[in-house]
Amino acid sequence: MSRRTAHIVVAVAALLAASSLAPAPAQGARVVLATSVGSPGADGGVRATIRRTAEGIPHIYARDWAGLGYGYGYALAGDNICVLADSYVTVRAQRSRYFGPTGSWTFGGNGTIQNNLNSDYFFQQIIDAQTIGRLLAQPPPNGPYQQLRDLARGYAAGYDRWLTDTGVQNISDPACRGKPWVTPITTMDAYRRIYALALLASGAVAIDGIGGAQPPLPSLPLLGSAAGAAAPAAAAGGPPAPTGLLEQLGSKLPLGGIGSNAVALGRAATVNHRGMLLGNPHFPWRGSERFYEAQLTIPGQLNVGGASLLGVPLILIGHTAHLAWSHTVSTAFRFTPYQLVLVPGSPTTYLVDGQPRQMTARTVTVQVRQADGSLAPRSRTLYSTIWGPMMTSLDDLPLFPWTPLVAYAMGDVNANNFRLLNHFFDTDRAQSVAALDGIERREQGIPWVNTLATDESGQAYYADIGAIPNVSDAKATQCNTAFGVVAQGLVGLPVLDGSRSACAWGSDPDAVAPGLLGPAHEPSLFRDDYTENSNDSFWLSNPHQPLVGYPRIIGSVGTARSLRTRLGLTMIEQRLAGRDGLPGTGFTLSQLQDMVFNDRQYAGELWHDQVVAMCRANPVVVTTAGPVDVRAACPVLAAWDLHDNLDSPGAVLFRQFSTHVLSLPGAPYVSIAGAPYSVAFSASDPLNTPAGLQTGNPLVIAALGSAVADLERSHIPLNATLRQYQYVVRNGSRIPIHGGPGTLGLFNAINDSFVPGVGYPDVPTGSSFVQAVSFNGSACPDTRTILTYSQSADPTSPYYADQTRLFSAKQWIDPGFCERAIVADRSLAVTLLNGGAGGTPPPCPARRGRGGRGRRGGGRRVHVRRAPVCMRLGPRRR
Repeated sequence: MSRRTAHIVVAVAALLAASSLAPAPAQGARVVLATSVGSPGADGGVRATIRRTAEGIPHIYARDWAGLGYGYGYALAGDNICVLADSYVTVRAQRSRYFGPTGSWTFGGNGTIQNNLNSDYFFQQIIDAQTIGRLLAQPPPNGPYQQLRDLARGYAAGYDRWLTDTGVQNISDPACRGKPWVTPITTMDAYRRIYALALLASGAVAIDGIGGAQPPLPSLPLLGSAAGAAAPAAAAGGPPAPTGLLEQLGSKLPLGGIGSNAVALGRAATVNHRGMLLGNPHFPWRGSERFYEAQLTIPGQLNVGGASLLGVPLILIGHTAHLAWSHTVSTAFRFTPYQLVLVPGSPTTYLVDGQPRQMTARTVTVQVRQADGSLAPRSRTLYSTIWGPMMTSLDDLPLFPWTPLVAYAMGDVNANNFRLLNHFFDTDRAQSVAALDGIERREQGIPWVNTLATDESGQAYYADIGAIPNVSDAKATQCNTAFGVVAQGLVGLPVLDGSRSACAWGSDPDAVAPGLLGPAHEPSLFRDDYTENSNDSFWLSNPHQPLVGYPRIIGSVGTARSLRTRLGLTMIEQRLAGRDGLPGTGFTLSQLQDMVFNDRQYAGELWHDQVVAMCRANPVVVTTAGPVDVRAACPVLAAWDLHDNLDSPGAVLFRQFSTHVLSLPGAPYVSIAGAPYSVAFSASDPLNTPAGLQTGNPLVIAALGSAVADLERSHIPLNATLRQYQYVVRNGSRIPIHGGPGTLGLFNAINDSFVPGVGYPDVPTGSSFVQAVSFNGSACPDTRTILTYSQSADPTSPYYADQTRLFSAKQWIDPGFCERAIVADRSLAVTLLNGGAGGTPPPCPARRGRGGRGRRGGGRRVHVRRAPVCMRLGPRRR
């Protein structure tokens, strides 16, 4: 392998300026770095060109799908090799091999914590059963298109190429430099990672519960216990279902509290009468479910920009020339537990229609690191049924014990879903919401999210069309168990009777696969004004056209919405009516961006005046820890500006109060109903109810005292701002973070926790890849993005914290989509893999003197004029 590197530095630019080869560069001329890696015949002739713009965003250019995957894998590995390598250890069932059997890992995408050994058994069973190979063998739509097979092959080769070029011992990130678990990957490894993501809201919330499920010992008594004693309708007796655990489950599902906002604006809601989109997923800031921003281009076939979860070489959230879309975590359940009646004395035999069936047993073996560092095989027999694998827990909660009489299996709608690859392959090439709707209905590949989209024509769209179990309300009623009645009442999840074949999921004629609800039974909506979702159900995607008549397993209707949903809808309605203090009606792009960065807190807007009055009326508050003098808090609360900006005095104090209030005993979802409110929810006024505060309730009053005590014990001033007390640390430097918990009604959700004596020193989840897209009549939409935690997890990378600092300052970037924006970037750096893709447009704009890409921050746009200095390097084909 040969490597040729050429650098153009400022000195060379000056030399060229002095010659006849180039005009003299203006002050601030950009520096171009070009690197040619490998020869045209390397890696089977697969070629790609990577052009990195500011903040490290790679624009991958290739002539075919294998080349596209190659460039993407190379770029992604260079930025996030340690996180990626760790994720491949997981899906290869090797965590016990490298990290020991007693350790654990966090699946950031759903918030679950998994034991290494149980996790290895879970994934090894998938490997041994050749599940992914079976799915790959199917023709489309259930199996992937050939282009996707080429893409995955190229991705693995590009990842391996970067690792070979760099060498494990030379990795810059200390987290995995020289580690034995950093190894090349195969195409199958790439598929395994994508499959694990497909299971994120179904099988992957029960990795421990499936990988660790074992039948009871013969010596156990036949009487069931806990949840297991709540047998199917045909079986009697036993204590009640564990409602406390179910209430905990309600706060965790579907993805451990991880959520998103999205707003799709149609022609009637925008100043330019074209579509605009705001996407704001609230995903982990660390770990393998981080987003990575890129642009993918194959001339004549594909041009899409946006972001993906690590390891997926397609754009999952983004835009093409004429379509923009985002996703929000759906309320639809993607699985159902099945409750089994076991044959006494044979805990691996279950009854279906009165006939005994033997569970399928599979012994899986993994390599386990011993205390002395050696490896030894360890085996476990796992069991499955016609309904799915046996499980004993869900979301780290022991809800489903395997007793001598009762046990549980998981029916997972995504267990056979590789259609998601085809879905995003087609979406990445779509140019209208009509085309996107057709993709959703044809593929039904969406595994656990809603879709919101808009297009050039100004059509707004919402859908929860995808892989959802076909459990009609009638079937849920007929087949629910005693345990399931409680579970459905508390969290909406039925537990179906596995002793009756009639309780199998239904089939719809328009469904792409058996057991799925057909698209006609899944909600969707087209609007000229807007659609919005903030992780509540489909019901009020637009309150002017409520969606009703869909199965409860998808979500509820006529129920209270979260504070975040209510704020989002309120901001939209205020802007369209001109009631937000801004001139005119309808959205501009900057006004759409401000829906996130205005940092309004809806709990504060609802309660502020009452809290101030309550404070003044109760100068000394009795709490469980004793009396607290709150008089000094009253003027601080009175002066608070109702925002979670960095410099909003009182924001920390009010947050602590609201957090205590929303933790009071009440309905399971205390953030939207229950004890704190003085005005009950009304389905006829869902945007404005529940409302008010029970200021005479001793528990509400005590919450104020507890908030004051929290800060005083921590030596935090009552008028503290978030600038000092909410932050992340990057390479020893604090970066203050604005925003706050989504449960308090902030669109800019920063879901951190208070640490006594410190404040809020870390962000586990929250606003992540934020995009705002406005169509303008051309093939180059106006786009602003920010990746809040930056592109790279490597602390030595220049892209480790650069966007985090921009986010802190409420700045956005223009990531560049059309050629003019890319080549005008001041930080443009080009990597030619195996000679490059060839045919790339020249790296200089056709016209000069136009303003370069700007950032928006502090209510203004800053444009920097540039005079590029360009040079072509490396092989180039025409």
